[in-house]
Amino acid sequence: MRLAGGEGSLANDGTMGVDLLRVTLATAMILLVPLVAMQLTGEVAWSGADFAVAAVLLAGAGLTCLRAARWAARLPRWQQVSAVGALALVFAAIWVELAVGVFFHFGS
Repeated sequence: MRLAGGEGSLANDGTMGVDLLRVTLATAMILLVPLVAMQLTGEVAWSGADFAVAAVLLAGAGLTCLRAARWAARLPRWQQVSAVGALALVFAAIWVELAVGVFFHFGS
């Protein structure tokens, strides 16, 4: 077992900062869409809580997807696609549930 911060550790592989920056920028770009839409039409009405939940969900899904893709790099291609696809489905299911409340009516 490797110690965190030690030579060759997973925490010190130099990519976490880059991943965090990329996910932060992608999350901000995606959240600009509803922000601009709110300025142009009255049909989009997000609150601060909506933006916060969307940011956490997008950033969490992005970081999880990047880490899972790196972890799955040693697997065959079809298993890599399956792992990332499963994460995308979980993200989509949570997003839809929060948006319209298909099963538990959390979002609407």
